[in-house]
Amino acid sequence: MIGMLSGVCLMAGTGEAILDCGGVGYLVQCGSKTLGRLQEGTPARLHIETIVREQSITLFGFASEESRAWFVRLQSVQGVGPKAALAILDILSPGEIMSAAALEDKTAFSRASGVGPKLATRIAIELSGKPAPTGRGFQAAFTPPVTAAAGDAERNEGLSDMLRRNDAVSALENLGIGQSEALRAVAKAYATFSEDPNLDDLIKVALKELGS
Repeated sequence: MIGMLSGVCLMAGTGEAILDCGGVGYLVQCGSKTLGRLQEGTPARLHIETIVREQSITLFGFASEESRAWFVRLQSVQGVGPKAALAILDILSPGEIMSAAALEDKTAFSRASGVGPKLATRIAIELSGKPAPTGRGFQAAFTPPVTAAAGDAERNEGLSDMLRRNDAVSALENLGIGQSEALRAVAKAYATFSEDPNLDDLIKVALKELGS
């Protein structure tokens, strides 16, 4: 199984890119966010999810391991295929997906192309109360991809957002609060900030949400 590809971006087109890895050109399906961070002729690193079907083997590429993990998690919902999962990841960061699921916010999911109201409702309900996916479980997955500086900054910001949310949930659980309640409280708290909060402020507001 291919877990990651590192090489040079030969082409970044509509919905796909070609990475030259040691003289072999791999065709990788990507969402628009990931494609926007790739530049032809420059080094690139993508986390890969491979989907094997009877007549095809398709590689899906992501700028971060957490996005790849959410791609897999989203498809655990009946009716969500690779196309819909990519569409959701194009409009929602992993942290925003976590919040939308905790709050059962079907409207957030319905903004994705090809996701209708019924499917959006199913996604919100089935993912509600579940923690973020853990990914492949090795720290190397979270090293910044070799892309343009602007792409690195955007990706690192998304990772910081997820870690902050997870740390806040863990802190509430350590206080004896159930996981589902903690996820919902943190999601509500995060929505009250106009900018990314620090961890202490996020926990304080989450505790207030629990007491309201």
